[in-house]
Amino acid sequence: MLMKKKILLFSLIIIAPLLLAGCEGENKTYYFDKDGNMTTEKSAETEVVPAREIPADKVQVFLFHAAQRCATCIAIGKLAGETVNERFRDELKAGKIEFKEINIDLPENKELALKFQASGSALFLNSNYNGEDHIVQNTKVWQLTGNPTAFKDYLEGRINALLGK
Repeated sequence: MLMKKKILLFSLIIIAPLLLAGCEGENKTYYFDKDGNMTTEKSAETEVVPAREIPADKVQVFLFHAAQRCATCIAIGKLAGETVNERFRDELKAGKIEFKEINIDLPENKELALKFQASGSALFLNSNYNGEDHIVQNTKVWQLTGNPTAFKDYLEGRINALLGK
């Protein structure tokens, strides 16, 4: 019994930081200098602007996955694709939004997977401001796959925030 408790405690110590790290960065504060360049560091020459008020130049919605995919990973890809195609048609046509499903097992995708630090199934939102990427892994979508409407509403809200809507 004591051994089981030790294993459970050890597992929690290892897993908890990994789960929390997946949400890191979702509420970053951005600053802009006098030339309009965005940074995450505050100085005397920068001003704070809430992220939703600053439209990204482009938003990338990328689902990274391995060759072997589980049902949940497939559902996330399907729902994310439907959300972008149904709710952001104009932005998609204009190139303001890009959606891709990327197999990390293919050699041609290794560089992109490294850039996003994707090692398995994961949905990333990358907002680009003045040529600078702001990549955030979105882990909440895993909880919403059983409710397509909630999934789409949530993802639409995240994308709208990045687009300044």
